[in-house]
Amino acid sequence: MSDVYIIGAGIHPFGRTAGRSGREQGVFAVRQALADAGLEWSDIGCAYGGSASSGAADIMVNELGLTSLPFVNVANGCATGGSSLASAKYAVASGAFDLALATGFDKHDRGAFNADPASYGLPAWYGQTGMMLTTQFFALKIQRYMQKYGISRKTLGLVAEKAFRNGAKTDHAWRRTEVDLDTILNAPMINDPLTKFMFCSPAEGGVALILASERKMRELGADGVKIANISVRSRPPHSFEVFQAGISVTEGGKPTELASKAAFEGAGIGPEDVDVAQLQDTESGAEIMHMAENGFCADGDQEQWLAEGRTEIGGRLPVNTDGGCLACGEPIGASGLRQVYENVQQLRGRGGARQVPGNPKIGYSHVYGAPGLSAVAILER
Repeated sequence: MSDVYIIGAGIHPFGRTAGRSGREQGVFAVRQALADAGLEWSDIGCAYGGSASSGAADIMVNELGLTSLPFVNVANGCATGGSSLASAKYAVASGAFDLALATGFDKHDRGAFNADPASYGLPAWYGQTGMMLTTQFFALKIQRYMQKYGISRKTLGLVAEKAFRNGAKTDHAWRRTEVDLDTILNAPMINDPLTKFMFCSPAEGGVALILASERKMRELGADGVKIANISVRSRPPHSFEVFQAGISVTEGGKPTELASKAAFEGAGIGPEDVDVAQLQDTESGAEIMHMAENGFCADGDQEQWLAEGRTEIGGRLPVNTDGGCLACGEPIGASGLRQVYENVQQLRGRGGARQVPGNPKIGYSHVYGAPGLSAVAILER
């Protein structure tokens, strides 16, 4: 398997865009990525993409051009973007193609996601209890974690405060106004202990990444960022994940821990080598739990990390530098690729007002999706 590089990155601003469909936002991102790489659509050898609410991704060829390239539709929950990127990477690394596209887009209705229990193999009673409304599950999960490891509500608020502070510096973010800690903590409670500012919202947006072999990158003279490794893992026995009708007495493993461990081993580095990280933050508690599950700190140490500002842009490990899901919202098909886009910008030194100082060399992204799967991508400059 040969090395693979990201040589083009494009994004349609997240949030709400009246009069433009989700697919049109994806096409916008693809054209921006092609321009970034100095390529035409006809140059692309294969494509992988997904959308949860805005139709099949391969329909994009109607706008981009009918070049007869193989275009694979990907559907993997919130990990759709990460799975598209992994597939595109394998296509180039195998030597089958020199240039590949990974893309994702979406345009969700306002309000919380409310999935059908049957589509996840769950009985009807699970939906009747209201647990398919994911805000309830995530609130229960972080309550358990807080009691077990001594995490305070203030720390949940600090995660959200950081997100809105970073989002205010980010062109593609939806929420671009800072929100202070007192406002966050005293906002209307959605599901205890999480207030309305501690949740991300279903949103709109599109992202596209152009991948190239090392030979092609050098031929084009492109500004590439190496994909050091990608790992995707589903849930192991006795894990406790979203859309699960019960919890095992025996505590098992976690898909994020498995994906993270495999990604680090394949890249030949450890958590201490990472300069900037984008972690799934469906709500404030998710970022806290994922800091530990990805190996960046021990369970419970997040309390001190947030208090000391270690995850701020100028801190020891900047986390969610573009505001994450809390500030950008979550268009399912695009969200995981947004994280990788942000790391590409950071490693290229194009982060603008949110640029991590010190020329970061290693970028880490982690996305988590229902019903319990995780994807991790490590980039290297």
